[in-house]
Amino acid sequence: MNHHKNAPEGAYPRAARRNPLEECPLTATLAAVGGKWKLTLIYWLAHEEHHFSGLLRRAAPISHKVLTEQLRELETDGLVEREETGPVPTPVRYHLTEYGRTALPLVECARVWGLQHLERRGGRRTPGTSALSCSNVTATGGVLD
Repeated sequence: MNHHKNAPEGAYPRAARRNPLEECPLTATLAAVGGKWKLTLIYWLAHEEHHFSGLLRRAAPISHKVLTEQLRELETDGLVEREETGPVPTPVRYHLTEYGRTALPLVECARVWGLQHLERRGGRRTPGTSALSCSNVTATGGVLD
């Protein structure tokens, strides 16, 4: 049963985004996980599922509209699953799919490279306390104490 207020099920199917260079694996990757927030969202969802409002608080500078767009694109690409947990207005939880977990090595490589880049630019490499920080997780994915 569809729990959307105004849209009957299937009324607005989400079409997959077009890859501008059909045969290029790099552009396919960037189409799926490129953008300012997608890798960060995948990173956070790898550690625990979140409600929309929790993700919105965690990514404080992101707007409601942009978060919605990013999550819909990740959902369309099969990386994130949206789970409605009750009747309208329903709390919605987001979590990574098994396919979404296959992107975690890419996320980890980008995170480690980012740490090195920050250090090279004179930034600090100590675990951050910001809500946006992802440096309190080790290279193997474990959380530092």
